[in-house]
Amino acid sequence: MRMSTAKIGIIGGSGLYSMPGFTNQREVSLETPWGDPSDAFMVGKLAGRSVTFLARHGRGHRITPSELNFRANIWGMKMLGVEWIISLSAVGSLKEEHKPLDFVIPDQFVDRTRGRVSTFFGEGLVGHISFADPVSSELAAVLHQAATSIGVNAKLGGAYLCMEGPAFSTKAESHLYRSWGMDIIGMTNLQEAKLAREAEMDYATVAMVTDYDCWHPHHDAVTVADIIAVLNQNAENAAKTVAAAVALVPEVRQTKASSALKHALMTDPSKVPAATREKLSLIAAKYLG
Repeated sequence: MRMSTAKIGIIGGSGLYSMPGFTNQREVSLETPWGDPSDAFMVGKLAGRSVTFLARHGRGHRITPSELNFRANIWGMKMLGVEWIISLSAVGSLKEEHKPLDFVIPDQFVDRTRGRVSTFFGEGLVGHISFADPVSSELAAVLHQAATSIGVNAKLGGAYLCMEGPAFSTKAESHLYRSWGMDIIGMTNLQEAKLAREAEMDYATVAMVTDYDCWHPHHDAVTVADIIAVLNQNAENAAKTVAAAVALVPEVRQTKASSALKHALMTDPSKVPAATREKLSLIAAKYLG
């Protein structure tokens, strides 16, 4: 079932459990074929556009990265008519050039998680999406323009290393990731990006640098109070960036993501089980006939 409500979805990460500037807010609680999303969706207006907001870890930060029901979160966005997903995430920096309070809008991901489900397919329906370019270049450009316009030091492009958590890296791991050329490290965005592509939504991340990862010689001098102060400032800058970005998101979408499943489904439609056909009808019905 699709509930056409808002074309723009926002997923708020650590430090972002609501979206300042929302008007006409209402809560929408959804049931999905994949279980419960992280929280109720907040639907309202921002910069004159209809927008849906979800706190990734739940209000009060109750859910670890490994416990997140990524499928329910993305499916809920699809049910609400979302076409563009703006992800906001706190990350560690793996390069000296990415300083705390900087924003990075990555264009690549490397997956170091274990056992997380990152597909809607299976149970008799096989789909292989193209994921060489995992981020919407159109949406990434909008986010970069928006962040720059409010005075944030923002870099367009870079590689996001998605690790398991909830513990942070060892120094050996951190140095390994740096040797691979990774820019930033976080725990959530890879699965969201894959599922958004399968659901034919455009996805991009604003990665907000909170501190240097443990590779940095001054890492141990950073206190919890320091990190919280950066989180709060990042949250304020993120809210301003999102408001500026929402106004720039195209009204009409003509992107590769909008037809990502067109050549991705491998299963003979006549062989797809009825239960699976029904379960995935929101994203696959137009291709299965």
